[in-house]
Amino acid sequence: MLEPRLQAFLDYFNQISGQHTIAPTALYHKDVCFIDPVQQIQGATALQVYLNHGYQRLNYARFAPVSGSCTGDVGFLSWVMTYSHPAIAKGKEISVKGCSELRWQGEQIIYHRDYYDMTEMVYQQIPVLGWLTSQVKRKMAAG
Repeated sequence: MLEPRLQAFLDYFNQISGQHTIAPTALYHKDVCFIDPVQQIQGATALQVYLNHGYQRLNYARFAPVSGSCTGDVGFLSWVMTYSHPAIAKGKEISVKGCSELRWQGEQIIYHRDYYDMTEMVYQQIPVLGWLTSQVKRKMAAG
């Protein structure tokens, strides 16, 4: 069972879709700092624009919790995101492991950083890039 603030966070992201966006103002502080492997965003309004754009073409995205922990106003949630995008892997379902670092100010999230592997999420799903990234990984592992 997740701590209530982590559950609310997870519930928020599992409700978003291309057809159903939710203003982040209840969950996020107006001055939230959001960071992921794609970019860094400042403010709840900019975050909403980013989420709307990111979810617009997705068929779906679901987040399943793996583990989570909160100490004071800091929380971590590891998750598996399962998504489908018509332009990536012909819409095939893809699962990506990741983690969110969250900091609250009062009842709202003031800092949100996502960690996940863009290679796993996107690049490996593109035929030529997928082959190239697997070759690089293989050579690096061989030393």
